[in-house]
Formats: sequence, C-alpha cells, structure tokens
Amino acid sequence: MSNKLILVLNCGSSSMKGAVLDNDTGEVLLSCLGDKLILPDAFITFKINGEKHTVDLKDKPNHTGAVEALLHELEAHGLRDRIAAIGHRVVSGGELYSESVLIDNDVIAGIEKCITLAPLHNPAHLLGIRAAMKVFGSLPNVAVFDTAFHQTMPEHAYRYAVPKFLFTDHNVRRYGFHGTSHAYVSERGSELAGSLKQGGWLTAHLGNGSSTCAIWNGQSVDTSMGLTPLRSEEHTSELQS
Repeated sequence: MSNKLILVLNCGSSSMKGAVLDNDTGEVLLSCLGDKLILPDAFITFKINGEKHTVDLKDKPNHTGAVEALLHELEAHGLRDRIAAIGHRVVSGGELYSESVLIDNDVIAGIEKCITLAPLHNPAHLLGIRAAMKVFGSLPNVAVFDTAFHQTMPEHAYRYAVPKFLFTDHNVRRYGFHGTSHAYVSERGSELAGSLKQGGWLTAHLGNGSSTCAIWNGQSVDTSMGLTPLRSEEHTSELQS
C-alpha cells in the first residue's frame, strides 16, 4: 500500500462528495458524502472497510464543517499523515484551462471568472477549495476541470452559428463537460483494444447529466454538450454501495 494517498473532493452547493485513493493502486480507502450543508440538519456519512456511519454537522453545518469532520475521520484511521495532495473536481474552466493545475490565488480568480458559465457549480467548488486549504494547511490542492479535455476541439466544432460578437464579447461557444470521464473511458478502452490513444472513439457519459464525445487519437474533436452543463449533478441522498 502506498504512503502517497490522494484526497478527492467534489463539492456542490449543499453537498460534498469525497474519497481517499491509493495513488499506486487506485484503491478507495475511504469515501464520504456530506449532505444538507448550510441547513440545520446537515450531516456527513463515511464509508470505510465496507461499513458506514454518520456524523452530525449541526455545530458547523457548512463545507468547512464537513471538511473538518473528514479530517477527524482521517486521523481516527491513521490516514491523515499519508495524504499527499487534494484534488478538486471543477466543472468549468472556460477557455482558461486546458489541463489540471495547482491551485493558487490566480487559479481561484480564474474559477471565479468562469462562474457565469457554471453558476450552479463553480461557486460550490470554491467553497470546497477554500475549506480544504483552510483545514489541511500546506497540502497542495489541484483543480481538475471538466472542460479541459475538450479544449482540443477545432473551431468549427466549438463555435455556434451566431453573430461573432456573442463569441468575442460574451464567450458564447461550446465548452463541453464530463471531460475527465470521456478522457478516462476513451484511454482505457483504447488501451484494452491494444491501440492506446489511436484511432476514433465515441464515448458516452450517462448519469444525472449525460453527454457524448467524439475522440480522435486521444483528443476531443466534438461533444454533445455545449455552453453550460445544463443541469446540476450534485443531488443525491446516499453513498453508493
């Protein structure tokens, strides 16, 4: 088992999903779901070794309280000192980011700039990022953008047939989402087929939000989702089995 564990967080406006992964094997050592955040009956449920238990967050029913409860859980299981970095899923990086980046003040400002493109998601991600930076101190935090994978799309795929000023002045274009999912599925599929990142693939991300993607030689060339992620994917009531 690796001593380099990665904490992954995906924050919604009233929820926080998290998992601790072994960087070498991909094994999930702990997972959590904070729900009803900002409400008086907020709580967080942890799953470790196949068993679940719930912690009441009524004393601090927000993202910071959820991250603090997660820290205590990690300490209780001897995992805290093994966490090497924290990864944050961020829905929209607009045209600013074509890859994952180490979070600093400039990146936070960039995520804020993209709030208009994902108003349900980016503000919540920022809550989680700020909470993690406060609670975990000096650990590196990395933003992983749903839109980054699609920055390879050619202009004819990401531009709409609308007046040019809507693109140049108001950033109206196709951004695409679920990029981490499409990137992984296509890479793993081509690896199993013996043609890593070669040839064409059509991938589908199916969930509360769904999209398809056309991929050529490991790069996104078109996708079905456009300017916005269309709907929130944050609503869930329990940890997946």
